[in-house]
Formats: sequence, C-alpha cells, structure tokens
Amino acid sequence: MCHARGGLDRRVESDRRVMRIASYNIRKAVGLDWRRDPDRIADVLAEIDADVVVLQEADKRTGPREGVLPLERLEREQGYVLADVSARPLSHGWHGNAILMRDRFAVRETCRIDIPSLEPRGAVAVRVGPPDLEVVGAHLGLTRAIRRKQMTALQTYLDGCDHPVIIAGDFNEWNGDKMGFDAGARVVSPGPSFHAARPVTALDRFVLAGAVRPVSAHVHRSELARRASDHLPIVMDVAFAEAAR
Repeated sequence: MCHARGGLDRRVESDRRVMRIASYNIRKAVGLDWRRDPDRIADVLAEIDADVVVLQEADKRTGPREGVLPLERLEREQGYVLADVSARPLSHGWHGNAILMRDRFAVRETCRIDIPSLEPRGAVAVRVGPPDLEVVGAHLGLTRAIRRKQMTALQTYLDGCDHPVIIAGDFNEWNGDKMGFDAGARVVSPGPSFHAARPVTALDRFVLAGAVRPVSAHVHRSELARRASDHLPIVMDVAFAEAAR
C-alpha cells in the first residue's frame, strides 16, 4: 500500500553525495535495566547523527499499539520527522517498524509492504529526494522457513524498483550465508549487534540495490547504547552514482 506525495517542497543540497543511514531495534524503548526510557533512545540517536533512521519495535505490542518515541523532542532537537506509515492512530510505525528522516528531505512516497508471516510482521518504506532513494525498514521472523519467504518477498519488491533502495533492519538471521537475496543486491553486515551487553551475532543488516554503494559501516557501541536496548544500532554511510543524484 503506497501513498504518493506532492511536489518536492523541501530540498537538500544538490551536491550532497553521502548519506548516513542507521537501523536500531529499540525494544519498545525498554533498556537492559528494564526501564522504558524513550529519551535515552533519543540520546543514542543524537550520538549517531544519521540522515535517516530505521527503527524496529517502535510501538508497544498490546492494546492500541501506541508508539514509544519522543517525537516532539526528536523534531525540536534533531530535526527528525516520522514517516507516515502507521495503520493505527497511536502507532509510530507498522508492526513496530518506523522510519525517521531529517526534515530537509522531501517525501515522495510512503509504503507498507506485506510479507509472509506467522507473527505480526511487515515492512515499511519511504522514498525521499533528492537524492532519490527508497529506504525500507523490516523486522523478520524468528523461524528460518518464514525468513526465507520474507526475504523472497523483499527481493520481489526490489525487482520492481527502478531507483536505489536500501533495506535496513533486524533480519533475525544468525547465519550471514543464509541471506536470501539475489547477486544484484549487496548485503552489508556492519558487525555483531546482539546482544547489546555482549554482542555475538550480526542480526541487524543493510541490503543495497541500484546506484548506491556503501562508503563505511559500523556498529554504534557507546556506553549509552549498551544500556538503552538489547540491540546495538548499526550505521552506514552511502554514496550515490551521478544518475541517482
């Protein structure tokens, strides 16, 4: 379900060549001390200073599934706005997937992507410009069989795009060799991001398709991030080919 937007009323610098993307499973803003602290998540995002942030578990999972993000503070202090992908009035995302972007970006389109699931799962997308880029946020299932189907569905979605796309999220895949994407898509695993107290596996990854390439990637390992969630954020700087810009 995609929603096209009007003209590009907000623009970034035309010569901007590098963009920073972050992905972060915030565990409903509940830290390792079992306190729900949305402001702590905002502080971690300030440390990262990304242009676009993909979040997982941004909504509570019961009742009206209300969002947990301190949106007013994020907009006031960091210039982030929330992509309109929710299906419930109090949610900040869809099945917990949310996307924040700096307010200088123009939103061309937002989208909710159905993927096969045995649990409440899905993917969301926002297409911004310039530079022309679609960012997809996903949180895949816990069983290998359903993850294979979900990755196949995401690959099918990539095949229908004629512009650069980055999928970011918690893939829940312990084996990096089992990422089910075609050779034309590039999988970037910045490093172990789970568990935050003692990272041993790279559950959080990026997948790139089209005229965009990674410049650098890392796991954000600050002291605050080690307490704010059970996942550490992952960060990637990307560059665009001339045609994409």
